[in-house]
Amino acid sequence: MRRALSPREAFRRHASRFDPVTDPRIRRLLVVELVVVLLVTFGLSGLYSVLDLVSALLAPEDLTDQTATLNASRSAHSWLDLAYQLLGVLRMAAWSLLPLVLLAHSGIGPRAVGLVRDRAGGQVAWGLALTAVIGIPGLALYLGAVAAGFNLQVSASGLTETWWRPIVLMLAAAGNGAAEEILVVGYLLIRLRQLGVPPALALIGTALLRGSYHLYQGFGGGLGNLAMGIVFALWWMRTRRLWPLILAHTLLDVVAFLGYALLAPHVTWL
Repeated sequence: MRRALSPREAFRRHASRFDPVTDPRIRRLLVVELVVVLLVTFGLSGLYSVLDLVSALLAPEDLTDQTATLNASRSAHSWLDLAYQLLGVLRMAAWSLLPLVLLAHSGIGPRAVGLVRDRAGGQVAWGLALTAVIGIPGLALYLGAVAAGFNLQVSASGLTETWWRPIVLMLAAAGNGAAEEILVVGYLLIRLRQLGVPPALALIGTALLRGSYHLYQGFGGGLGNLAMGIVFALWWMRTRRLWPLILAHTLLDVVAFLGYALLAPHVTWL
């Protein structure tokens, strides 16, 4: 296992790997690219999520009496609902590939982003460790935020019980994990570094973005994902390894989606 590394050292390592772009024309293009990418992906999701939170706060019911549903059913017809869900997975796959294509045009390949296959066992071990580090406190924070009235009830699966529900939920988890970590961590931190943004500010910016598009769940969801964003960004700056983050995020969502679908009918605390 790696020795502990301070944030300052992680920032130094990150700054040494990618040089800021000095050509004014290329810098302008990168700014436009960054804005457009965010407006068609998680940046726009963050704006919608802020409006969802405002709407929930203005509703006559308390936050804890309202429900935010993930993976909601889109049709009463099973085959049509399956088609809708698969299109959602396809969208996440496209969001995960978009930054890789854009970075490739700048001469930055998947290895530079952190998609490397060396030391696979170690990467899996770190993915499992990150799952535990984020998952256990995250569940406690969610339950505490609901109890304190700062969060909506989160229904992690709104799908009806069908043969394809577990498959779709696992695919959705993998899609979320790949899209968020490749785009919000790998792509965004590289582009911000190329624009000369200090590593500490870039870390805060990516964490705030991650927290923003989870605000539809309430303040607890936003705060928990902001903390996750800080941990994940620091990890990537330190190691430049993305697979452990994708694995951890996927496992967290698999546990949340499938766990809710299986446990919710039998317990009262979810």
